[in-house]
Amino acid sequence: MKRLVIVGDTLLDRDVDGAVRRIAPDAPAPVLDEESVHERPGGAGLAALLAAADGHEVTLITAIASDAAGARLSEMLAGVELHALPLPGSTPEKVRLRAGGQVLLRLDRGGAPAPPGDAPQAALDALRDAKAILVSDYGRGVARHPALRAAIEASAAPVIWDPHPHGPTPVRDSRLVTPNLAEVCTLAGDAGDGSTLTTAQRAGHLLRQRWRAAAVAVTCGPGGAVLCHSGPTPLVVPAPAEAAGDTCGAGDRFATAAALALADGALVSEAVQQAVEAATTFVLAGGVSAALAPAERSGQAGVPGGIGEEDAGRLIAGTRARGGVVVATGGCFDLLHTGHLATLRAARQLGDCLVVCLNSDASVRALKGPDRPLTAQADRARLLAALDCVDAVVIFDEPTPEAVLSWLRPDVWVKGGDYADGGPELPEAELVARWGGQTVIVPYLDGRSTTRTIAAARSGR
Repeated sequence: MKRLVIVGDTLLDRDVDGAVRRIAPDAPAPVLDEESVHERPGGAGLAALLAAADGHEVTLITAIASDAAGARLSEMLAGVELHALPLPGSTPEKVRLRAGGQVLLRLDRGGAPAPPGDAPQAALDALRDAKAILVSDYGRGVARHPALRAAIEASAAPVIWDPHPHGPTPVRDSRLVTPNLAEVCTLAGDAGDGSTLTTAQRAGHLLRQRWRAAAVAVTCGPGGAVLCHSGPTPLVVPAPAEAAGDTCGAGDRFATAAALALADGALVSEAVQQAVEAATTFVLAGGVSAALAPAERSGQAGVPGGIGEEDAGRLIAGTRARGGVVVATGGCFDLLHTGHLATLRAARQLGDCLVVCLNSDASVRALKGPDRPLTAQADRARLLAALDCVDAVVIFDEPTPEAVLSWLRPDVWVKGGDYADGGPELPEAELVARWGGQTVIVPYLDGRSTTRTIAAARSGR
């Protein structure tokens, strides 16, 4: 399977949908009655989710701040292998206020971009081993990172660069650069007079020569794309159908489709044709909301405080804002006993908050057999949350906690004593090390075991 590595800035996008029925009495402005809110990663994070939703192996190298919005982004990117650089300040957010499918106002948060921190070695290794590299630049600093740029330039993989007017120039010999028509005019200093084709051809060729890129594909919305490559005559790729609808994310869909095609050995012309078709299908199908609907994580609404992803995200953001240490541990906790309590208390002493990653009922059945668990996940979660040493509980469905760990990103991951005394290698240690976390072992109390307790009860002892 193709391993696509995506590098770039990630934002938190929030769509607030509602209805306008009146004008504000204190200003000539429409009043939006909020009806629903939808959140998703934007920028490079959206590109990564779109590629992952198609079943591809995706690595995302981005920068994430230690705040509530950053925790939410990490949560939503759980299906992607994430290498996060530290981001000073706050997470950039884009809030769109919409009524009847039309954007009334966009609110941007996060302030001026700040240079991200050091790139982890695992991120540089991922670039070295990539089948293709997509740089999804949103002008906030990740694409300027010296170590990342050096690793991209040194890679043998085809580089696809989706530029931003406020970002750096693409690395030399990029296989394909994919600005839209407005961006190419800004970057080339072109007034855009004349037809779309004339403007795209003129500005595209100028930028290809300036950047020393193999090709520049200028995306023109419903007009398809204009590919400027070595010859003087461009390749015009029309859209296969007229697509009306929300185009948010269509550029990311175009870039990811082109990158995946090049990773599979396609010619640049073939990759652009596939990308135009993918972007058109994306818009016709309903845009980003429809594309991500199966992959979005909904959180666990309606459960007590301290249980669920939202509570855990707020806890972690607050702990990190105070400079604290986040600790996490995991397990089934089917019949809570003193051995569990000793492990949890030992884990809590290692930091400033403890998050328990709890196997769901389906996960326990897969691990322990059809007769387990004896206690339903809602009750197990409530019992754990009631302990004074547990600050939050997150339930996960997968066989292992790797997905939930990818968005929690604890500073310390705690395992029970099964792995002491030269036992098997700690399963999650490599994952936790990616963000600089540490994996430790705490001892069990001898003789305490849920399986042993169940066996004894069934035998009548």
